[in-house]
Amino acid sequence: MGRSLGPAFYAILAGVLAGGFRAHAQPQFPTAIPQTKFNSGQDVVPSFDGWLKNSDGTFTFVFGYMNRNYKEELAIPAGPDNKVEPGTALDQGQPTYFLPRRHAWVFQVRVPADWGQKELVWTITAHGRTEKAYASLQMVEQIAPRLIMSHGNLSPGLDDPNKPPSVSIAPVSSASAGSPVSLTALVSDDGLPKPRVLKARTEVGPGKAQTNSAGQGRRMPGVSLSWFQYRGPAKVTFEPADPVRLGTPGEPLVNGKAVTAARFTQPGTYVLRATADDGALSGTSDVTITVTR
Repeated sequence: MGRSLGPAFYAILAGVLAGGFRAHAQPQFPTAIPQTKFNSGQDVVPSFDGWLKNSDGTFTFVFGYMNRNYKEELAIPAGPDNKVEPGTALDQGQPTYFLPRRHAWVFQVRVPADWGQKELVWTITAHGRTEKAYASLQMVEQIAPRLIMSHGNLSPGLDDPNKPPSVSIAPVSSASAGSPVSLTALVSDDGLPKPRVLKARTEVGPGKAQTNSAGQGRRMPGVSLSWFQYRGPAKVTFEPADPVRLGTPGEPLVNGKAVTAARFTQPGTYVLRATADDGALSGTSDVTITVTR
């Protein structure tokens, strides 16, 4: 026979268990650390955003990027720190100026019909850190051109009669650092989608019904024109900075003119992109500008 346990043992055991239950009953402190937001000092992450099948049998790889900074804009020229491989040159038209945060479907590379299972790799090194995006012809990565034009929203569907606006940019003959340069864009659009007029709505309260006319008569905006810096050694500022509204909502637009001033702080070669947006679909056009001192 084993020796029986005395009352002191059971008292100690009860205390330990009670303490354990009390410890478990205490509220748990969160273990997750909130994401830190950095204004500067972070790197740029390229992204593979899908591929397109072209009518001639070739394919187009589509890339975007994520500048992890909330304020810092990075100029990374094409070369060892900003390259696309394989290819005859490291420069395959990729962006060299990176605005803060996420930008999708920015850059495209066409590859031959016999590309097969190879990968196209975009590599970016910034602030001592290297990131890569790997593009390949996986079926799950195939996208439609309308996905890009609609900014990721295919609604109301592929059979939508709306066509994206077209935009052309007048050539810039000369530009010098420190002086404003006039950018003239001509935009045409089919007038779709039709504007939506907000109607007054009736609100039923404890008393009698009331009509809220706030926003009554407002319509969806027509076509807007905005500028985006794609390449360049230094920041470009645009005046006005906000998108320019063109035409009458719901009416076709033919060669609507939007004039914007661009100001360059340093000489070099710049690529600026104009985007015309009808509220559902968008069209783009690029202009290359050589800036002298």
